[in-house]
Amino acid sequence: TAIIEMASTSGLELISPNERNPYITTTYGTGQLILQALEHNVKKIILGIGGSATNDGGAGMLQALGAKLLDRDGKEISFGGYELSKLDKIDFSNIDQRLKNVEILVACDVTNPLTGENGSSYIFGKQKGASSEMIVVLDKNLLHYANIIKKDLALDVNNIPGAGAAGGLGAGLLTLGAVLKKGIDIVIEANNLEEKIQDADFVITGEGSIDGQTRFGKTPYGVVSVAKKYNIPTISLAGNIGKDIDILYDYGFDVIFS
Repeated sequence: TAIIEMASTSGLELISPNERNPYITTTYGTGQLILQALEHNVKKIILGIGGSATNDGGAGMLQALGAKLLDRDGKEISFGGYELSKLDKIDFSNIDQRLKNVEILVACDVTNPLTGENGSSYIFGKQKGASSEMIVVLDKNLLHYANIIKKDLALDVNNIPGAGAAGGLGAGLLTLGAVLKKGIDIVIEANNLEEKIQDADFVITGEGSIDGQTRFGKTPYGVVSVAKKYNIPTISLAGNIGKDIDILYDYGFDVIFS
């Protein structure tokens, strides 16, 4: 199993705020990491896709893996969300064949679609350096990209929950047959948590700040959900207790301490 963090090559923290520009940032480096994993003959890739600086729909990643993203003249388009407007054809005939034998699990905690008012450009574009005008263009380009994927790959990615994650990288990964799952579910599975806690008297979990948002797939919520199956009490610890924690008691939390 290869574990890859998308943000280590295509992440927001790698670029200073004044350099952030989703018109030109690319997921190509993420594709290179996947290629590197294939060199090690892995059977499974777990890919974390938070914190991206990109808005290219995973186009750069696909190019790194051998896909051809062509304009009307049959030439490769360049990198970044702006270039997607020139896309006329996606050709997977040269994509790395080893991908067929690899399971790709994507740790993805957002459920945003690719485009629209809840899509990747409108919700996350600003933090990646996009102006209001750029956001409109990026959203339009991603819709065009989704239409080309539908035409050439017979796959409708636009409204799949999580397709808009990491500037649309979720959508690009769906074209490779990847499965998008909540990060906590992947971690629980990978660690055999359910098996390990069955004979426990208590389960202790925690995060930096516990609040009402914790119930939307954060780590303690995932752990509590597993513990509840076996009626095991949970103790949740946090650096800070925030707003609306009372609602968590309705979701199986027993006690919460800062």
